[in-house]
Amino acid sequence: MTRQVADLDADYAAAGFGGSLGWGERPVVVAIDVCRAYLDPDSPLYAGVEAARDAIAELVAAARAAGVPVVWTKVEYEPGGADGGVFYRKVASLSVFQRGATELGDFPAEAAPVEGERVYTKQYPSAFFGTDLADDLRADGVDTVVLCGFSTSGCVRASCVDAVSLGFVPVIVPEACGDRESRPHDQAVFDMGAKYGEVVPLTDAVAHLAGLATTTEATTTEQEQA
Repeated sequence: MTRQVADLDADYAAAGFGGSLGWGERPVVVAIDVCRAYLDPDSPLYAGVEAARDAIAELVAAARAAGVPVVWTKVEYEPGGADGGVFYRKVASLSVFQRGATELGDFPAEAAPVEGERVYTKQYPSAFFGTDLADDLRADGVDTVVLCGFSTSGCVRASCVDAVSLGFVPVIVPEACGDRESRPHDQAVFDMGAKYGEVVPLTDAVAHLAGLATTTEATTTEQEQA
């Protein structure tokens, strides 16, 4: 039987959870599985995450304006799901992501990659598992991943755990993450903030990115004047 405590935040703090990692020097926004499957009411995966989609668009726009890279993930399986393994067997609705089967794996117009932004195709929950994402980020000198996308308790959380395991600082923007219901979303955000990364509200994340743009512009001006 699992114990219950009167003040969960205080209990976790007393146990040493919730330490601060701060922001690193070289962030990248990782937009995870932002696709029509979670936004189309006729989809079995529909989750009503339109507000999160709009927050993702705002976060991505701020990153682009600041010159911060944005990378994306999408899910795609071979016909029949042969490359999906046990995960594909576990979640029947993943069949909508079979190559050529539907358009539900496509990015929505409101939040989609632009030319030059990398898109990583994956078959499992984490953005890092079975992809070149970690190697590419290391090659680019990235130390911080700003996570957003769908779903909070699934692929976002899995990516957060892998990110910190691989040595990146995860920054989770809760408004820019969506789930089927508030309870798994809230629990996942709490858990990620306690154990793995930094939970940063959308307004603060956008302001931080804008500050990076200002710093870069000031440095460029100083170099030109030198």
